[in-house]
Amino acid sequence: MKKQLTALDLSIGAIFVALMAIGANITSIAPFMVIGGVPITLQTFFAILAGLILGSRLGMFTMLVYMLLGLVGAPIFAQFGGGPSSILMPTFGFIVSYPILAFIIGRISERKRTLPTYITMALLGLVLNFLIGANWMYLAYQVWFEAPSGFTYALVWYWLALPLVKDIVLAVIAGVFAYRLEKNFLSKRAFRTQRQVGSM
Repeated sequence: MKKQLTALDLSIGAIFVALMAIGANITSIAPFMVIGGVPITLQTFFAILAGLILGSRLGMFTMLVYMLLGLVGAPIFAQFGGGPSSILMPTFGFIVSYPILAFIIGRISERKRTLPTYITMALLGLVLNFLIGANWMYLAYQVWFEAPSGFTYALVWYWLALPLVKDIVLAVIAGVFAYRLEKNFLSKRAFRTQRQVGSM
């Protein structure tokens, strides 16, 4: 039988939705962090953490809630964007990637909770994020968005080069942080269990 989501699970999920909204709008106070039309945000960092900390099921659910809230009009996307028209934005592919990466890295990390696994999964999540995001952006500019002069697939990756460097560093940090949080949590839980057994 599948585990049902508890009130605590939903509360933690809601915190991650809020973190995604905050991370998406760092550029509202630092507009220079928009390079080539691509906002440099902390969304990928928090999406990776959601998969590693919340696991595949809750992590994916949380990222889906974030995406759907934005699509129905909540101003929680980058630069306080939101609404159905967001689907047509060249950067929407990155948002599409969040539930996918959270599920995949969450599922694998659930099976092997080691530091190398967490860091590897964080970097895998980043790869998925950029692959989906870059291809969506290229498709958008080719099909429904006006492409700039000299636009090519290579140019998309050129635009993403600086955000990629930043996100590689943040992905590693996310992997280390999630592992340390998990290790600390498990240590405390084992200590409580040992005390309970000893008091019987």
